[in-house]
Amino acid sequence: MSRAVDGSRRRDHRKKILKQAKGYWGRRHSNYKTAKDAVTKALFYAYRDRKDRKGNFRRLWIVRINAACREEGLSYSRFIAGLASAGITINRKALAHLALEDQAAFKAVVVQVKTALGA
Repeated sequence: MSRAVDGSRRRDHRKKILKQAKGYWGRRHSNYKTAKDAVTKALFYAYRDRKDRKGNFRRLWIVRINAACREEGLSYSRFIAGLASAGITINRKALAHLALEDQAAFKAVVVQVKTALGA
């Protein structure tokens, strides 16, 4: 029996890789060997950076909350400590949204925090 060298499974797999490498520069989009490496690396970066994105957004929210707190004469760390002592459980995403979109509501939270801190 003859040996099948270039079967449909292999061709389909190579087509899949080359399709994923569409738009890559140079040989990376047309040469299977380099495309395979490029696609593997790209998928690794995509997986890793999906995890990093969550930390990046948390960092952004903290910066926004800190800026809004400083306008009210309070540091970020004191603000978070005041939230805990006031018994307010609201996440950083919501706090950053309040600071950006609804300053009045954020000021109301700051007032409660200041009374809890006794400042």
